[in-house]
Amino acid sequence: MILSIKSRSTTEMIDITSEIQAAVSSAGMKNGLCMASVPHTTAAVTINENADPDVKHDILMVLNGMIPREADYRHAEGNSPAHLKSTLVGASELIAVENGRLVLGTWQGIFFCEFDGPRNRKVHIHLQGAD
Repeated sequence: MILSIKSRSTTEMIDITSEIQAAVSSAGMKNGLCMASVPHTTAAVTINENADPDVKHDILMVLNGMIPREADYRHAEGNSPAHLKSTLVGASELIAVENGRLVLGTWQGIFFCEFDGPRNRKVHIHLQGAD
């Protein structure tokens, strides 16, 4: 399954937990593994708190502070900071599925991380059942 994501900012974290849970439910998976991956070199996927929106703000603030927009980058496209952020955060997450539900902590959510937007993006969902 492929989720389509439309980002609206240069850097942004978009909660995709419900879409991934819907993919698990529609597949009828009871127990197994769900992998979410992004086929983009300037985007990422991560798991973190989804209860307080300030957490997303803080994560992006620190990443933007660690990786400046302007530096002596050699990559000609001008999006080297996005490539670096993508590498730090990572291109995939593996989530256990038990009794048809993603195994996440009370406050955890799955986020698509945009670092070179706004753009139309994709998240690939791969399911491996253990039933």
